[in-house]
Amino acid sequence: MAIFVLAAALPAADWLTFSGDPQRTGWAKEETAITKENVRRLKLLWKVHLENEPNELNFLTVPLVLERAVTPRGFVDIVVVAGSRDVVFAVDADTGKLLWRKQLVTEGVPKMRPSFLCPNALNATPVIEKRMWNWTVYAIASDGKLHSLNAVNGEDRKPPVQFVPPFSKNWSLNLADGLLYTALSQGCNGAKSGVYVMDLTDPRRPVTSFQASTAGAGIWGRAGVAVGSDGHVYAETGDGPWDPAAGKFSDTVLGLSSKHLKLADYYTPANRAWITKKDLDMGCMSPVVFPFREWELVAAAGKEGVIYLLDARSLGGPDHRSPLFRSPLYTNEEVNLAGRGFWGTLSTWEDPKGTRWLYAPAWGPQASRSPEFPSHHGPTPNGSVMAFRLDVKDGKPVLAPAWRSRDMQYAEPLIVANGIVFALSNGENVTSIHESGRLLTSLERASTPTGNAVLFAFDAETGEQLYSSGKTVPGWTHFSGLALSSGQIYAVTFDGYLYAFGLPESAPGAQSRGSAP
Repeated sequence: MAIFVLAAALPAADWLTFSGDPQRTGWAKEETAITKENVRRLKLLWKVHLENEPNELNFLTVPLVLERAVTPRGFVDIVVVAGSRDVVFAVDADTGKLLWRKQLVTEGVPKMRPSFLCPNALNATPVIEKRMWNWTVYAIASDGKLHSLNAVNGEDRKPPVQFVPPFSKNWSLNLADGLLYTALSQGCNGAKSGVYVMDLTDPRRPVTSFQASTAGAGIWGRAGVAVGSDGHVYAETGDGPWDPAAGKFSDTVLGLSSKHLKLADYYTPANRAWITKKDLDMGCMSPVVFPFREWELVAAAGKEGVIYLLDARSLGGPDHRSPLFRSPLYTNEEVNLAGRGFWGTLSTWEDPKGTRWLYAPAWGPQASRSPEFPSHHGPTPNGSVMAFRLDVKDGKPVLAPAWRSRDMQYAEPLIVANGIVFALSNGENVTSIHESGRLLTSLERASTPTGNAVLFAFDAETGEQLYSSGKTVPGWTHFSGLALSSGQIYAVTFDGYLYAFGLPESAPGAQSRGSAP
């Protein structure tokens, strides 16, 4: 027993939440197995089909990874994925074998017919709470109830409890200091956009919410909210009415208190009215929080194609309209409301030399008037990864363009590990408007992908391509992302597959990284 306790207590490279941590940095700090020298040897280790029916454009959530869960057969690394039809899967990270499948029981029926904006589906990436002998997967079913599942066997730890309105559209769960967060958007089935928190430390499981507006201002960055070092919660809102005195905060970065979600601060761009008019909302992005010099910074962006650096202690200065830094226009010169700009979330890390980096998944070509990147790798008509170094100028932090990757068909949120940027090109048809001006249906978009999902690895300092999975993954993916743990990278596709990439020595039959001592 002493060996089990010691092994379970050792540091692990878990990936328990979207982007790896509550700050949404995307930085896999514990990764050591994959290096710049061996990343070219990545291969597909396994893939598994997970039984779940698509719901509009929803299918599978971004994977999560729990390392060294104690099971009757020893220590097992578990990959967790949820499906749109209210199902949660657990897969053995070493073999790709399905460990358990949990169908979440739901109640009631939605008021609205499903659409790609309101799919009436499980939408939020779950989160895993890791405590000694208590590994819990938290997932929100389509009826808005929170399920607490034993990560080892999928059994309910507690009865489901209502967290958000039924059949609302909620986004990735975040967990910090016993407080569980999610964000709502699109007003699905009458639910108001905003941020919700549940106190898991209180047996009553009380829920508090903050409404960003009585209409619109949806928070639909797929990482949900970010949590700062002091517990403050940050979110980006979308289009809608703006009147702070009346509690209406469209196209704004919100700063909320941790437990009661009181408005602590906010930043609204000076050109907010134009952003809203052109449907270039900031709600498509989740912010990232990180330290830099004497600041804690909140980095934000949106469809417009610019990036903001905000001081967590004073998001927009005394007038709430003054950022520390506003970048030039880097993408979306054509002012396109879909498939252009920055989408998902930003990522960041600090290299061994102490340089802080910020990476952005840019959709569409680089703007012709933007500053040039010292290192670039060909034209990018579809999109790229854009990399920036942080510096200080005139006493304030600034972004200095460093490199731009090769062309990519719409990059998902990025992971940075051991000097490598991992990016997933989704291959999706991101066009949402028909030539006639009507919205395209989910079926029309799903049946006309632009390509296939491709996993790339880039040198984090130069943007040199170190690896590409090419045609290994035939399917495409929608509003997704990557997970990384102990030398293995995980991705899902719309056709229901979970993929694991790693080094050959991580393949089944090689020395197992998850075996019991």
